[in-house]
Amino acid sequence: MKKIASFLFAAAAVSLATPASAQFAKPEDAVKYRKNALFVMQQNFARLGAMAAGKAPFDAKVAAESAAVAEFMSKLPWTAFGEGTDKGDTRAKPEIWKESAKFKEYADKMQSEMSKLAAVAKTGNLDDIKTAVSATGGSCKTCHDAYRKD
Repeated sequence: MKKIASFLFAAAAVSLATPASAQFAKPEDAVKYRKNALFVMQQNFARLGAMAAGKAPFDAKVAAESAAVAEFMSKLPWTAFGEGTDKGDTRAKPEIWKESAKFKEYADKMQSEMSKLAAVAKTGNLDDIKTAVSATGGSCKTCHDAYRKD
């Protein structure tokens, strides 16, 4: 897990140092990038959700690590919603590009909730983690309801 997290952090740091326009050679590359970033974020958030729901045993160390990875990944996909990335293998609704300010507001809210979750997860307090998971999941759902095709 630590090797994967280290690799993801290093890869993300390199990608953040490159301007978005130069980062993706083709719109399909941007779509793949954002889908993969969102997938890794979701997988780590799901671990926390399973622990919070009692579907997986609570492990404070794993919770803190998963929350840290999810928080970091929550910052990555947004540069990949550029021009021309509304086509192809994507579940993104066209409203993302028509309502970019609102979409950004939702993304910022989710990142804020993800940061709160990561801070709470470091404490190891399961009740607080449950509350933060609920708030974070709600921010994800708000954006998905508005901007993601089923």
